Amino acid sequence: MSLFRLEGIHFAYPSGAPVLNGAHFALAAGERVALSGANGSGKTTLFHLMVGLLRPQAGTIEAFGAPRASERDFKEVRAKAGLLFQDSDDQLFCPTVIEDVAFGPMNLGASRAEARAVAVRTLAELGLTDFEDRITHKLSGGQKRLVALATVLAMQPQVLLLDEPTNGLDHDTRARLTAILQGLPQAMMIVSHDGDFIARLATRTVALEGGRLASPL
Repeated sequence: MSLFRLEGIHFAYPSGAPVLNGAHFALAAGERVALSGANGSGKTTLFHLMVGLLRPQAGTIEAFGAPRASERDFKEVRAKAGLLFQDSDDQLFCPTVIEDVAFGPMNLGASRAEARAVAVRTLAELGLTDFEDRITHKLSGGQKRLVALATVLAMQPQVLLLDEPTNGLDHDTRARLTAILQGLPQAMMIVSHDGDFIARLATRTVALEGGRLASPL
C-alpha cells in the first residue's frame, strides 16, 4: 500500500498559470524520495497539497489508505505526515522551545504532562536537552531548524516532507541534521538543491517539470 498516491493533480493559483498539470505520484513505506525541479516549478505547492493546506482543482489524493478531500480528512493526514517548512520561523510560534515541541502532541490529544514528556524525549534524541527553556526567537538559524524538526518528530509521523532542510545551515549543523535523518525510519520526500545531502539520503529522485512528475533519465 502506498502512503501517498496522487492521480491527475491539477493546480493553479488564482493569478497565475497552472503549477501542476496532471501530476501523478506515489510514495511507499521506507522510501526517501528527492523531489527536484527549478525554482517556482511547484515543489512546495505539491507538499502543501499533500497535507491539505491547498486543494487541487482536479485529481485525487489518497493518503494512508483512504481518499482525502475534506478538511476533516486532511486533519488526520497532518497527524501522520510531518511537514518541515522551508522557513523555520513559519513553524515556530511559541515563546519557548519546550512549548513549541509540545504543541503538536497536545493538539493530538495528549495531556500537558504527556506532551511535555514527549517533547523532552524528542529534544534529547536530537541532542537538544539544554534547549527546553530557551527563547525560540533568539535561537540561531541552525538551532531553529533542529527545533522545527523536533516539533515535527514529536508528533510521531509516518512520513516526513522536508522543504529545503539544509538551507542556511553551517557545515557542522548540516552534518548533524544529515546524520539525524539517516537514522530515522520514516518515509521521506525531500526538496533540496544540496546535491551531497540528497546523495546521502535519497533512495530515488523524481523531477517536477511542466507540472508533472517523472523519474529523471
